[in-house]
Amino acid sequence: MPKKKFIAIGGLLLLSVVWGLNIPFMKAALEFSSPAKFAFLRNFFGAVVLFVILLLLRKPIATKATAKLFTLGLFQTAGFTGFLIWALVEGGASKTAILTFTMPMWVAIMAWPLLQEKLTTSQWIAVLICFLGIVFIFDPLNTNNNFRSTCLALASGLSWAIGAILSKRMHHQHPNMDLITMTAWQMLWGSIPLLLVAIIFSSQPTVWTAYFLGIVLFNVIFVNAIAYLLWFYALKYLEATFVSMLALLTPISAAISAWLLLGEIPNRIETIGFSLILFGLFLLLLYKGREKLT
Repeated sequence: MPKKKFIAIGGLLLLSVVWGLNIPFMKAALEFSSPAKFAFLRNFFGAVVLFVILLLLRKPIATKATAKLFTLGLFQTAGFTGFLIWALVEGGASKTAILTFTMPMWVAIMAWPLLQEKLTTSQWIAVLICFLGIVFIFDPLNTNNNFRSTCLALASGLSWAIGAILSKRMHHQHPNMDLITMTAWQMLWGSIPLLLVAIIFSSQPTVWTAYFLGIVLFNVIFVNAIAYLLWFYALKYLEATFVSMLALLTPISAAISAWLLLGEIPNRIETIGFSLILFGLFLLLLYKGREKLT
């Protein structure tokens, strides 16, 4: 395996664990801040960190792909993190994480017409299993179910998937674009819609405690700046569907950390839904791996 692909896989596995473990802390941060403000803080200052790194390394900051980077930031940063944090307000951490990480399913579907990465019959069966799991989580016969949190988490996963596709296409169209430059600009552009939402709709004052500041700093440096670099690095050297499959570790680590830190235990219907989604995503990974060997 080429060295760059090996680094991409290792980095992706690392960020999957970090992202998963961070989900309960993101939910805890919402006790001190509105969703839009918290999303803006972690993304805007994450971009600032990357621009400082660009200056220190004397790398190029200017880019000719401004419009494409704005579109990427709209989905990868604003849509993904915005809907994710909003879903955490409405629902549980483990449920939000698992539904958000239906992203590999959306990527697999969209990669067919957009990246010419076709799905086999077996992979379509795996996608249908994921959809069946989503139906269980919606639990339409349960009038007390929180449909809004489910829809928000799915919207986050869909936005993330669109961002992954756009990123992959950008790597093909601009192969020489510096990775830090690309990541910094898309995070900066993506933070602007979040700021507008925070200004227009938010009335909750931010309570600056040491605990909240620690969560913000961890999100800015590790969850956003470094993790996004690893994510786009993986998308540059690996197939979009394969990258999405390796991220499967994230909802698993998120569910475990939500259980240990927040005491969240899914009910029987949710457990069936979660299991079907994870099983379907695992089958997608398995079939993709077999496809690469044939």
